[in-house]
Amino acid sequence: MVVPAAYLYLLREGTAGTEVLLQLRQNTGFMDGHWAAAAAGHVDEGESFESAAWREAREELGLTEIQVEFATTLQRRHSAAPIDQRIDVYFTARSWAGEPRIMEPHKCAELRWWPISALPEAVPEHERWVLDRLAQGRLTSFASLGFD
Repeated sequence: MVVPAAYLYLLREGTAGTEVLLQLRQNTGFMDGHWAAAAAGHVDEGESFESAAWREAREELGLTEIQVEFATTLQRRHSAAPIDQRIDVYFTARSWAGEPRIMEPHKCAELRWWPISALPEAVPEHERWVLDRLAQGRLTSFASLGFD
């Protein structure tokens, strides 16, 4: 099964350079206790990746008028099962209306801005891979993780 998901990284310039807003996941059953994209989720039936990113930003952060930019697409394995694959499309935004806030406190313990060059240790592997390359300016339009 292939599962599509959209990720949105909010970026801003801080005193230590570019910062990214991450959420501390809780009670989701997946990567709880890890810092992850502040807005992300599965793409609904009939929805585009970009629309999913906008929807997640509204639902999870209370934001509107988000100016999203495509960052990369990542094909990855979720487990060792050969049919368990993910297609993740990543976006960034530097402009939006509203102040990011926790809209789903049962799933998010905290929001915090992190220097993109000094991320916390507990970041999901696939997100760290994208964020490291974003920080280095080395993102390509498509990449694969966990495949030959």
